Amino acid sequence: MEGSPIPVLTVPTAPYEDQRPAGGGGLRRPTGLFEGQRNYLPNFIQSVLSSIDLRDRQGCTMVVGSDGRYFSRTATEIVVQMAAANGIGRLIIGQNGILSTPAVSCIIRKIKAAGGIILTASHCPGGPGGEFGVKFNVANGGPAPDVVSDKIYQISKTIEEYAICPDLRIDLSRLGRQEFDLENKFKPFRVEIVDPVDIYLNLLRTIFDFNAIKSLLTGPGQLKIRVDAMHGVMGPYVRKVLCDELGAPANSAINCVPLEDFGGQHPDPNLTYATTLLEAMKGGEYGFGAAFDADGDRYMILGQNGFFVSPSDSLAIIAANLSCIPYFRQMGVRGFGRSMPTSTALDRVAKSMKVPVYETPAGWRFFSNLMDSGRCSLCGEESFGTGSDHLREKDGLWAVLVWLSIIAARKQSVEEIVRDHWAKFGRHYYCRFDYEGLEPKTTYYIMRDLEALVTDKSFIGQQFAVGSHVYTVAKTDSFEYVDPVDGTVTKKQGLRIIFSDASRLIFRLSSSSGVRATIRLYAESYERDPSGHDQEPQAVLSPLIAIALKISQIHERTGRRGPTVIT
Repeated sequence: MEGSPIPVLTVPTAPYEDQRPAGGGGLRRPTGLFEGQRNYLPNFIQSVLSSIDLRDRQGCTMVVGSDGRYFSRTATEIVVQMAAANGIGRLIIGQNGILSTPAVSCIIRKIKAAGGIILTASHCPGGPGGEFGVKFNVANGGPAPDVVSDKIYQISKTIEEYAICPDLRIDLSRLGRQEFDLENKFKPFRVEIVDPVDIYLNLLRTIFDFNAIKSLLTGPGQLKIRVDAMHGVMGPYVRKVLCDELGAPANSAINCVPLEDFGGQHPDPNLTYATTLLEAMKGGEYGFGAAFDADGDRYMILGQNGFFVSPSDSLAIIAANLSCIPYFRQMGVRGFGRSMPTSTALDRVAKSMKVPVYETPAGWRFFSNLMDSGRCSLCGEESFGTGSDHLREKDGLWAVLVWLSIIAARKQSVEEIVRDHWAKFGRHYYCRFDYEGLEPKTTYYIMRDLEALVTDKSFIGQQFAVGSHVYTVAKTDSFEYVDPVDGTVTKKQGLRIIFSDASRLIFRLSSSSGVRATIRLYAESYERDPSGHDQEPQAVLSPLIAIALKISQIHERTGRRGPTVIT
């Protein structure tokens, strides 16, 4: 601390009407909006900080991280300046601003911070023409619950000023403590720049048998792996954990330098976008492949020759093999959680293990309450996210280490593990179709009319014949969730059609982006007979899709000929 105290300014501003967090305290918008609209970012940051009660905010510690996308450094500086002006006592920030979403959750819990701000738009593209986002995690390390998101939104609609220290400058590259003397503050404001991987790595060491994984990845019979960080935040984590700590050859890891535009690619770990990894795996040289999204909470698993493990299958297989992980052998398994649209493959495993399954709305925040109350040990979503009660976020690298642990214990390939699972539990054919970039008004009317149709009593028992298939409607509803911990009711979370053979159709309006709207269509069909386990999912599900398109008229009403993304 040198020179005169840094002034704390109060800046007049005017509210924006579009700063409702989409869920989990997150605001995701085109980067140009954050960069170009006057006070757009400061308004939201002030709303987040003001949502913390003053007595809890004064002198508290918070964590700040980003996925390194374009505008992150500027935004990090603004967050620091505003945190200082709002009475925060200490910030923990990853070196160069980098911290994965799981690492932020880890650090919040480790140091008992008041919460954390994550600058990420998850799996969305970066760069000036991409998207940017701000996410608020609360003191348990998880995404903000709806009551906090609602409070942030209400503040954002009436905000008249924000506090900031515009002269405060930090060096994000220098590890260690930096202290600043502020006007009207009795104690200095402290910033600690930390290695982005260390604390998180120490947690992983307590969960897994690193020696077993290292033996798998080294030596003459080693499993050759290929891991794609997709130029997001996971590069340093992959290098330090998989290569330095666990002995995987350095060339096992690709695209490990975080880039502001993710190399011009879409940092989404699925078959549509992780094509570099898919092509490498198809060559047969590697026995295990994985990719991560921009902020490290989503993942994809591939086996030799490009064998794809669907996220729903991955969740169920992890659940069935938790005894391979020292953490679960010690802690036990209390229950499982899955989002309502996620395949019911997990339910069959839970039934065999005699543990409960909690079916929640989409959004990780709903799992946090279950885990905090000791009800849930493992949870996941069909959107390539899986995690456990070691954190309160989904965790891509954790899931990859679980898979490597299972391979090491069972001494089988990825494909063999999956096929053995299908043979024991049956195969759940599953697909998600996304209709993106729609007019919000159009999606509102589509969902309104569809709800009126499927929830009418006369819809139950209706039969739909498609080719040789005849589907009989057994149950329909507009899904609502009653939280077993606090009794909170969350309504209108998707329309479900369940047929007499347990096939399912689900329509859901996604709230992950705020400018345009997305309708997601999910289809699931169960096949017990092993002779039917080698079919293409879309071929198996095509009769269900035909029914969905007929009753929703989504192509006719949107002018679309098909979905924009298929996973």
